[in-house]
Amino acid sequence: MANRKIVVALGGNAILSSDPSAKAQQEALVETAKHLVKLIKNGDDLIITHGNGPQVGNLLLQHLAADSEKNPAFPLDSLVAMTEGSIGFWLQNALQNALLDEGIEKDVASVVTQVVVDKNDPAFVNLSKPIGPFYSEEEAKVEAEKSGATFKEDAGRGWRKVVASPKPVDIKEIETIRTLLNAGQVVVAAGGGGIPVIKEDNGHLAGVEAVIDKDFASQRLAELVEADLFIVLTGVDYVFVNYNKPDQEKLEHVNVAQLEEYIKQDQFAPGSMLPKVEAAIAFVNGRPEGKAVITSLENLGALIESESGTIIEKE
Repeated sequence: MANRKIVVALGGNAILSSDPSAKAQQEALVETAKHLVKLIKNGDDLIITHGNGPQVGNLLLQHLAADSEKNPAFPLDSLVAMTEGSIGFWLQNALQNALLDEGIEKDVASVVTQVVVDKNDPAFVNLSKPIGPFYSEEEAKVEAEKSGATFKEDAGRGWRKVVASPKPVDIKEIETIRTLLNAGQVVVAAGGGGIPVIKEDNGHLAGVEAVIDKDFASQRLAELVEADLFIVLTGVDYVFVNYNKPDQEKLEHVNVAQLEEYIKQDQFAPGSMLPKVEAAIAFVNGRPEGKAVITSLENLGALIESESGTIIEKE
C-alpha cells in the first residue's frame, strides 16, 4: 500500500554511536538514509523527526567552556535550534545522496520547528530534565545563585541543572510542513522535540528553557499531518513483555487496551521504552484510523514487506 503519509521518529542510535565527531555522525546517517529510502521507494510520503540529546548536551558544554563577557553562552532554546540545523543538514545531505543513488528525484527540506507548550504546564514547577555538566554540591549552589537556575542531585553522580519537560500542544510551522509534504518533498522536522516556545499575552511566541520529549513531539506532529503510520524507531525489532526474562514475549499486533494493561504491570522501562509506547498509544487514540509501529531502523525493509515489528492499533 503505497502513498501513505508516514512520520518516522529516529532513535538516537541512528545518529550517534560512540564517536561524537561531526564526521562519525554524518557517516551513521548515511547508513540510516539507506534504510529510510526503502519507504520512499515504496511510494510513501515521509516526515522524519530525530533526537538531539547527546548533540545538544555536547554543544551546551562547548558553550559553557567558552562562556565569557565577549563570547556569552547561548540559552537552551537557541542550542536546540542549532542542533536542528546541523542534524537537519546531515540528514538532508545523506537522504539526497541516497535518493540520487536510487534514481529517485525528490527534494529534502529541514524545517526549524517551534513547538508550542502551555506556560501553565505543571512541568514548569516540577523541573525534571537534567542538562549540562555535573557539579559538586558547593559548585551547584554558586551556579544557582549566579543564574537563578535549579540544580538537583543526579543518581549519585553529582549535581546538575534541571529544566522543565512540558507536553507539546501545537506546532507553529505545521502549515509549512503540510505544504512541503503535499508537494512530494521529504521533510525533516521537530528535531530534538522542537524548540519549546510559549504564547505570551500579546500572542507573540517566546522561547523557553525546556526540553520536549521527542517521541511526544513526533506523535503530535503525526496527528496534525493526519499520518497513516507513525513509526517510532528504537534499538530492537519488537517491544517485549517480561523483557530479558525466560518467559519474554515479543508483541506483534497489539491494541491500546492491551498496552495499557502492560503499563500497569510496569512492563516498559521509564525513560526508554515507556515514552515510546505512550506516544504510540496517544497517536492511535487521536487518530483511530492510523497505526503506530515500534521497531528498529534495520527492520524497516521487513516492515514494508511483511508488517514486521510491534504494530499498535486502537482496537
